[in-house]
Amino acid sequence: MPLRIQRDIVKLKNRLLEMGITIEEVFARAVQCVRERDAEAAKTIIAGDREIDLAEVDLEEECLKTLALNQPVAGDLRLIVTVLKINNDLERIGDLVVNMAERVITLAEHPEVELPFDFTRMAHTAHVMLHTAIESLVNIDRERAIEVLARDEEIDTMHREMYAMAGCMLREHPEKAEIILHAIALSRYLERIADHVTNIAEDVIYLVDGEIVRHHPHDKIHR
Repeated sequence: MPLRIQRDIVKLKNRLLEMGITIEEVFARAVQCVRERDAEAAKTIIAGDREIDLAEVDLEEECLKTLALNQPVAGDLRLIVTVLKINNDLERIGDLVVNMAERVITLAEHPEVELPFDFTRMAHTAHVMLHTAIESLVNIDRERAIEVLARDEEIDTMHREMYAMAGCMLREHPEKAEIILHAIALSRYLERIADHVTNIAEDVIYLVDGEIVRHHPHDKIHR
């Protein structure tokens, strides 16, 4: 590998890992904001979204510049394409985290009302998935990536249960409609975050195997 492209690829990988660590930290803070109904902390998360957006655009431009200047092939090309895709998914997770924080500002007006589903359990599962996906990326670890895929159905199941529970509560307690609708939104954000994390894990598998597994049943992907 020519020295120049080797240096550029190391730089891209390091920038992507920094982005992943930042997103994981912001996600953990947003979960805490929801649990504590901390509107001020939520506003800080919202204000920081611009920085994440700029980092995503900057990394994309670096990827495109590396492609144009080095014309990589084979494994180098696959890695740069993977960085581009994961960079986009991380930015989308950041947007969903901001959506969560925006809900907190309204929820803070009702600190005594419990969310009608196990938010902590669902958020913990999504956080474990995100942490594992970033680990799989750091170590280019196919096995850890597959662990992420295996947990995706857990989040989907919890989200479906949330919808069923919300429907019952809306019928029985229409006066709590506002809180229930916020809960549905939070559940949806967590489910979408898990989807993007799953994309990251699939991209790690692509990086290792050169195989696109995006539309494969997760239980059919061999370890």
